[in-house]
Amino acid sequence: MTFSLRPRPFHLLFLGRTLSALGDAVVPAALALAVLRATGSSSALALVLGCALVPKLLLLPLGGVLADRFDARAVAIGADLARCLTQVVVGVELLGGEPALAMIAAASAVGGVAGAFAMPTAAPLITGTVDGPERQRANAALGAATGAVRLVGPALAGLVIWAAGPGWAFVLDGATFAASAALLAVIRVRRAPIARRSLLADLREGWTEVRSRDWYWVSLVAHGVWNGAAAVLVTLGPAVAVDRLGGEFVWVLVLQAGAVGLLVGSVLAARFRPRRPVLVANLGLATYAMPLVLLAAAAPGWTVVVAYGVALTALGFLNPLWATVVQTEIPPHVLARVSSYDWLCSLAAAPLGYALAPFAAEAWSTATPLVMAAVAVAVACVGTAAAPGVRRLGTTAPGPEPAATQALPEPAGVPR
Repeated sequence: MTFSLRPRPFHLLFLGRTLSALGDAVVPAALALAVLRATGSSSALALVLGCALVPKLLLLPLGGVLADRFDARAVAIGADLARCLTQVVVGVELLGGEPALAMIAAASAVGGVAGAFAMPTAAPLITGTVDGPERQRANAALGAATGAVRLVGPALAGLVIWAAGPGWAFVLDGATFAASAALLAVIRVRRAPIARRSLLADLREGWTEVRSRDWYWVSLVAHGVWNGAAAVLVTLGPAVAVDRLGGEFVWVLVLQAGAVGLLVGSVLAARFRPRRPVLVANLGLATYAMPLVLLAAAAPGWTVVVAYGVALTALGFLNPLWATVVQTEIPPHVLARVSSYDWLCSLAAAPLGYALAPFAAEAWSTATPLVMAAVAVAVACVGTAAAPGVRRLGTTAPGPEPAATQALPEPAGVPR
């Protein structure tokens, strides 16, 4: 596929985000091996993952405030450099021997803090480098790159770990963050300055923007339920595939079908602009009920593979559409704060799925939480159609950027 995106700043932003995503795709396998080598305990891995997730959840709203109040580019550079440092430290420790669990957990916590400040900068970086009419293609390009990375990431991880060990995987991830920071440092990003007020006032303004738009908060509920259902599938799906669908290879095929689906959905989003983007995208998310039901019924493996591929195609289609609508409809001066609440809702729902799925499976059966998740995701996603804003919000042709978002002089002290 061909994207005719012209602005050089976006090309550099796209390259940096893609390199960073590639590095991140290598780390999960390396992290699991590092923790198991250090402790021999799978519960220790859960602890390390929790150390990254908890500060991220707690600090996301603050990250949104900082990205709106200051230069989103500078915040993103700082976050990338912090994550570069943590990954390199862990990598060097692994290369020198077996690091202590406390060190890995501390590095994960620092990475989680940095992630809380980095995530809300994504939308302002797009709006600050790409004009309105081309944002959907820009978001689709980033989505397609993410889908491609998910396809090649596991294979690259295996190659790096096999050839050089998990330590070099962390060093590689650190290098990608350094490259991303360097690329961000040479681009200029339009920004919308906001009046200096108290932190509480800034947080309140962001939340007011969220709850004043029924299409937004209703969709956030549906997206949160989707993430919770996805956690249930990821938690219980492997055991069902191994025990009842034909073995580990079936689960690998399921995951690969999902990666292909994400890529296909992003490509479709670059070419099609539905008249009711939020409605169409949310209804598409309801297809995630299919693989959940098929796993619960222990249906033939190929049906689960196909259903999961279709469901992730819908997700790949939604992500660029949703990002474009948000970037178009939300005022630039609150965009990062509004986006932080989006991330918070999505990330907070997943741990509930991880925690409740095994408990429900032991109390009743594996099929029960899978069916419950299927019903919840179908009702939540289809139910968004009841909101007038979801039904009415249509594709609009973005006009010129408001004066507040035109390029400003580079602020003093921004890393170069």
